Amino acid sequence: MTENVKECDKKGCKKLWAFVILAAGIALGGFFPGYYYYQAKLRDNFVTVKGLAEMDVKADLGIWNIKFVATGNDLLTVQKTMSTNLSLIEDYLKGKGFSVEEISEGRIETNDLMTNPYRDKNFAARFILNQTVTVRSNKVDLIEQALRSSGELVSKGVIFDSQSYGSPVSYIFTRLNEIKPQMLEEATRNAREAALEFAKSSGSEVGKIRRASQGVFSIQPLLAAPGEVESYQINKRVRVVSTIEFWLE
Repeated sequence: MTENVKECDKKGCKKLWAFVILAAGIALGGFFPGYYYYQAKLRDNFVTVKGLAEMDVKADLGIWNIKFVATGNDLLTVQKTMSTNLSLIEDYLKGKGFSVEEISEGRIETNDLMTNPYRDKNFAARFILNQTVTVRSNKVDLIEQALRSSGELVSKGVIFDSQSYGSPVSYIFTRLNEIKPQMLEEATRNAREAALEFAKSSGSEVGKIRRASQGVFSIQPLLAAPGEVESYQINKRVRVVSTIEFWLE
């Protein structure tokens, strides 16, 4: 009889341990999914904001293409006129403060209307010659002044091509890479301020950056009006909008 009792005790112990293991398994089975669910929800707790940064800059390079023409029925005479006009233009530019290195001459282009099968038989001049003088300089203020007073050349007989005379110069800002770090820092700071406002209303704290997108830098005319072209203005505005995700704690 004693042996039967011991055997029953052994069976009971086995059942007890089996029950304990089963209960522990159920508990752990519920704990880990719950734990990882909590961590997943914690990882999803972030806010996405945008930070704007703008900076007013001045062009540091100007390119002015001065295209002039001469017409006539005698090619040699027209060529002499072109040579005279070229000298007038170069002397004018040097007198305005530009160096020889900043002035370059393009080739002469010749158009003989007699070689055009679709020509108008009543043309006034057979030959049309044109040439371009290019000023490339960082003296953008001098370029603007020279452009405004270029009528002095007209009074001396220089005829500008109708498509280029009076047209604005291309003003270029070349130092974008120098100001990028400063602007990105400002954009990030502005984005954090926006995140702080959001966190304040939700009772959260703003943590570290989860993800950041730099955004595209754009150069716009400072005077933003319909029809204004950025390259025609010396003064410009650089703009960037960064998208940043911050952890909320």
